[in-house]
Amino acid sequence: MKSTAAVKTASTLANLQAAYHGESNAHAKYLAFAAKADQEGYGRAASLFRAAARAEEIHAGNHAAVIRKLGATPECKIEPAPVKSTAENLKVAIEGETYERDVMYPAFIKVAQEEKNAAALRTFRFALEAETEHARLYTAALKNLAQVKPATKFYVCPVCGYTAEKADFARCPVCHHPKEKFEVIS
Repeated sequence: MKSTAAVKTASTLANLQAAYHGESNAHAKYLAFAAKADQEGYGRAASLFRAAARAEEIHAGNHAAVIRKLGATPECKIEPAPVKSTAENLKVAIEGETYERDVMYPAFIKVAQEEKNAAALRTFRFALEAETEHARLYTAALKNLAQVKPATKFYVCPVCGYTAEKADFARCPVCHHPKEKFEVIS
C-alpha cells in the first residue's frame, strides 16, 4: 500500500517525469536545429536554438532534482527529431513552446498547487516563464529569417533558464539571479 505522501504527490511526480522527458528531448532537438541553421547560414537562428537548448537542459535538470527529492529516478528516452529547413524548424519550435506555455505547464502548475508541492511548483513556474520568452524569440526569428544575421549572443539564466537577447536588467526577471552569472551563448 502506498503512503499518504506518495499518493499525494503521484500526479505531480508523473508531470515532473513528463516535463523532464519533454525538456530533455527539446534540448537534443534544438541542438540539431542549431546545426541545420548553421549549415543554412542563419547564424542568429542557430544561436537562438543553442541558447534555448541550454535553457531546456536547465529545466530538465531542475525537474530531475525535484524527481529525486520525491524519491524517484528521472526517466526519459531521447527520440530522434526530424530536422527540416530552418524556417520549418522554427515553426516546430514555436508550436512546442506555445503548447508548453498555454497548456502543459499551466496544467502541471495547477496539479502541483493542489498537491501542495512547492518544489515542483517552482520548477514548473521557472520553465513556464522561459518557454513564454522562447515562443516570443522564435516567432521574431521566423518573422525576420529573411534578414540573414550572423551569430548573436543570447543570455541564459543558469538557475531558471530564462533566455534574453539583451541583458538590459540587473537581475533575472524570473528568479532574480544576478545578470553577471548568466551564461552567454552564441
